[in-house]
Amino acid sequence: MGWLKNVFGTSGDTGRVAYYDEGVALMTEGKFHEALTSFRLALKESPGDAVVLQQIAISYTRIGMTEEAAKTYRHVLQKNPDAAGAHYGLAFLLVRSGQEPDAIPHLRAFLENAPAGQDAGEHLSHARETLARLTGEGGPPPAAERPRPTQDELF
Repeated sequence: MGWLKNVFGTSGDTGRVAYYDEGVALMTEGKFHEALTSFRLALKESPGDAVVLQQIAISYTRIGMTEEAAKTYRHVLQKNPDAAGAHYGLAFLLVRSGQEPDAIPHLRAFLENAPAGQDAGEHLSHARETLARLTGEGGPPPAAERPRPTQDELF
């Protein structure tokens, strides 16, 4: 969870701590609806808090409300265009929904503002690999795009 704090940041607002921490604990337990409730209560105590909004978007994603998650990530990005976590979440929602070209700028923005630390390594690798696949930068092309070998090349 340490990488989440780096990606989503932390707020000095102690008013949201109890509900926010409760929401994080519930997410860890897989209780996404309950976590969403806690994050909404945290947001009432700290309106517009980008960290809380990103956790709400994650909760929406986990319960299958991907349109609401995308809206929430976009809302965060309107307030803070450098919010790495919102770019990451939105990019992968776009990839999953078949909007791969729209995901590319979000993957790039995530990588430009990526958090430091060993905990973020897996997410950085995933973003880099996905960006390379979408843009054709690095690595072999997908099988459908490779030229078919001639008979001489096969033997």
